[in-house]
Amino acid sequence: MMNKISKIVLNSAVAIGLMSSSSMFAGNPDRAGSAGSGQLLINPWARSTGWGGANQSNAHGLEAMYLNVAGLAFTKKTEVVFSRSNWLGGSKVNINAFGFTQHVGETGVLGLGIVALDAGDINITTVDQPEGGIGVYSPLFLNIGLSYAKAFSDNIYGGATLKIVNEQISNVSARGACLDAGIQYHTGKYDQFHIGISLKNVGPKMTYRGDGLSFEDNVSSGSQYNNTVSGYTATFEQRSANYELPSCLNMGASYDFLIGVSDSVKASEIDHRVSVAANFTSNSFTYDQYSLGVEYGFKKYLMVRAGYTYEKNITKADLRKTAFTGPSAGMTLQLPFGTEKNKTFALDYSYRFSNPFSGVHSIGARINL
Repeated sequence: MMNKISKIVLNSAVAIGLMSSSSMFAGNPDRAGSAGSGQLLINPWARSTGWGGANQSNAHGLEAMYLNVAGLAFTKKTEVVFSRSNWLGGSKVNINAFGFTQHVGETGVLGLGIVALDAGDINITTVDQPEGGIGVYSPLFLNIGLSYAKAFSDNIYGGATLKIVNEQISNVSARGACLDAGIQYHTGKYDQFHIGISLKNVGPKMTYRGDGLSFEDNVSSGSQYNNTVSGYTATFEQRSANYELPSCLNMGASYDFLIGVSDSVKASEIDHRVSVAANFTSNSFTYDQYSLGVEYGFKKYLMVRAGYTYEKNITKADLRKTAFTGPSAGMTLQLPFGTEKNKTFALDYSYRFSNPFSGVHSIGARINL
């Protein structure tokens, strides 16, 4: 059964990449902002956001579900992660993310990820009552992803994610589904060179439906039950236009500089590591992005990282089309536990700079069993 799933995953990743790559690179800047479900482009995890998502080529474990699902295959047994972000400080928007991965079979891994965006309570207003005072509503943005990844050889890893997208307020909602797929290739004497390609948010158009799109209005004259009538009230339904999902293609590479490694010292036993990463993101509905990142690791106890994400006009405040200014930074403190010290508990933190607003703070906790 797992071998069949593995073939489906690999074939899907290759086929989708071939079919979509041409259209992905043909993005039109005039389409910027015309897609919906923009929360699909938000990375909710505290570790990978520290270096701007530049590490999609060597992302390992549950966080790879967002960057490149192929990295999910590196889960040794079980991983549980929780993360919380205060999105653009001052906006009163919070993002909570929870994920669980489990090793299955010889080389397969199953993953479940849930991301919920909480925009708080918003006053209900109408044409007659523009100041509100008639109650509040709470928007809900919920993404649920089910992933499978597998090691196809000692060097090649692949995976796919099916995501359910749900957006709603009290009387209007939109629901849909999309697919992510990714491949990672690792090589070198100590597997220190990494290449990754991932395709995200590929799916059919979505549309809003619900009672909130209906309204009552007076009709001066018309036909009702085959009789001509005048001066009555009727209910009309407005049709919502379809919108596309913000699909994107990522291509990146990274290299691990292992300081002090030798034939007498295993790569897993070194004290110091410096990793550099670069990634290119081709967006269908926003400017393309270029990310650079670096991470220093002391054994497996401490990791410090920084990144920079560039897009067109990001350095020009009057022309920039994003709140983010580019830089990001973060760190991880990881402690082993268990009788054989082969289990770990980690705390992750990252900060993304923005203007306006006061940036994005993300904090996460993870357990590897």
